[in-house]
Amino acid sequence: MYNLLLKEIKLGVNPFFFVLPFITGALMLIPGWLYFIVPLYFCMITIPNIFGGYKSQNDLMFTSMLPVDKKNVVKSKVLLIVLLEVLHVLTAMIYGKISLSLYPYLDYIFFKPTPGFWGLTLTMLALFNLFFISMYYKTAYKYGAATLVASTAAVLFAGGAEWLGIQNQFVYNLFKGSGSGDGLIHYSILLTGVLIFAALTYVAYRIAYQRFKKVEV
Repeated sequence: MYNLLLKEIKLGVNPFFFVLPFITGALMLIPGWLYFIVPLYFCMITIPNIFGGYKSQNDLMFTSMLPVDKKNVVKSKVLLIVLLEVLHVLTAMIYGKISLSLYPYLDYIFFKPTPGFWGLTLTMLALFNLFFISMYYKTAYKYGAATLVASTAAVLFAGGAEWLGIQNQFVYNLFKGSGSGDGLIHYSILLTGVLIFAALTYVAYRIAYQRFKKVEV
């Protein structure tokens, strides 16, 4: 399992995609920007490029010749996705913290990069994982439709959350107003996001494994 993950990191992924979070994360420094876009770059740039690379390299055929079972094949790719997602979120969180210190009195139209916002971000990525991972392993080869559906789900979640943050006074105050400094509530939202991310990603992994068992290489 560990060797499979190393194979994904060293052979399957261009090193640029480990640098990209530090580039896209810098967009958090734009004052009052639509910060959901930063993690969405992972969904719309990183994932299709990595899985397009797998397809062009015929990674499925190569992996099938290795003495590993299908369960570990799925697990290694899911762990790679999670690793990159965590890297994107942690990097963006650091930039977000810097942004808050640079603009302490900014009036936000969109979500402020509070701990609660990152809980929502992890929930968005959890939905992406649920759709992408489970759909991709119907064939373990075609990634286009899975990326489109998963990215659409993520965008709809982000758009719905932002709309609610503008239209609903309670949500507005919680994320942009007087409640944005309430650490207890925001860290509770963050913890909830972590749990949802872990749960939905695990569900996606289980569905993917059951589907991949039926795929003939």
